[in-house]
Amino acid sequence: MTHTRTTRLERGRSALGPALELVHTGRAPTRAVLTSELGVTRATAGAVAAELEALGLITVDSRPHASAGSQGRPSHRLFVDESGPVVLAAQIHADGYRAALVGLGGRIVATAPSCGTIPADPAHVLAEVVAAGSALLAETGRRCLGAGLAVPSAVAEPDGEALNPLHLAWPSGAPVRELFLRALADAGIPGVTAEIGFTGNDVNLGALAEHRHGAGRGARHLLCVASGHRGVGGALVLDGRLHSGSSGLALEVGHLTVNPEGAPCHCGSRGCLDVEADPLAFLVAAGREPGPEGSFFHQAVELLRNEYADPGVRAAADLLIDRLGLGIAGLVNILNPDRIILGGLHRSLLEADPERLRAVVADRSLWGRSGGVPILPCSLDHNSLVGAAELAWQPVLDDPLVVLD
Repeated sequence: MTHTRTTRLERGRSALGPALELVHTGRAPTRAVLTSELGVTRATAGAVAAELEALGLITVDSRPHASAGSQGRPSHRLFVDESGPVVLAAQIHADGYRAALVGLGGRIVATAPSCGTIPADPAHVLAEVVAAGSALLAETGRRCLGAGLAVPSAVAEPDGEALNPLHLAWPSGAPVRELFLRALADAGIPGVTAEIGFTGNDVNLGALAEHRHGAGRGARHLLCVASGHRGVGGALVLDGRLHSGSSGLALEVGHLTVNPEGAPCHCGSRGCLDVEADPLAFLVAAGREPGPEGSFFHQAVELLRNEYADPGVRAAADLLIDRLGLGIAGLVNILNPDRIILGGLHRSLLEADPERLRAVVADRSLWGRSGGVPILPCSLDHNSLVGAAELAWQPVLDDPLVVLD
């Protein structure tokens, strides 16, 4: 029996990864769709699905139902296993951090937020966030297969250094990947070793998550622009792959100049998106003094949501929409994406006045005038966390048999 199972696993090994990714991203809800997407026989698709189920990664509905209006034999439905393994995901931002356990399909199983000032020593906060993740694992009893970290900085590849953590007190070039791996090793989390901890820029990872599970699903060339707790970031997914440039530093859109006479930027320039279209810029434009309670991001979103009828708030929103639209239009001219998604405060600005933003982009961009590019709000909560988890899940998607180790 063991020899037969091993032989079957070896024979189907090349199909297991693609099949798991199809179920993970929701592109194969049934065994019939899996058969079609893999280009294999129904028997082979059934065997592959059975192996993934035996590995504890998916479940196969044993009572298939035909959808309304369908013809032929009903197909088995495929789901990620909600009781299966997880990965540890963490996000650092200007106002705190969040640790989470994330399952296949981008499901957040458990989360532990922390707000407050981030220490100037990155090793200290990374040890804290890993400890929070370790506590979640202990509480849930879930098996952990890896770990991923999102940080508000460009992350240089392949060394994993945070080159410009402008909104943290960390030194430029902080070795965040090395420190994260050390914290994981020190915590002794079962199933996590120093070889499977991954680090990336928060907006890049948010875009990756949205492309696989959210508003970017199905786009070939996806542009994401987002304003989180501080600053503005951007990311690009090309043909399904995150574009990070030659060394991980692509799409630093926060340092596009949209107001040459504007506020000084942390980078040394003036009028960058980073300081002209982020939550603090909105509060200042609306004439509101940022309060001590809550992050700038939450204060800005609440102001926009609850006091949009106030003329001063409306004028501030219009100003930020115009600046944001100017920056996006330039990116559209250069990148020619087929979809744009907006996150953080930019998502709220889009929802407040979608026509104004789309009109600014169309008026200022060559491709916008020739037909328009869909501009949509990001749809996932905590998409940077889910994106950090995607980094950790990738070795499993590449070869699901690693769960046997």
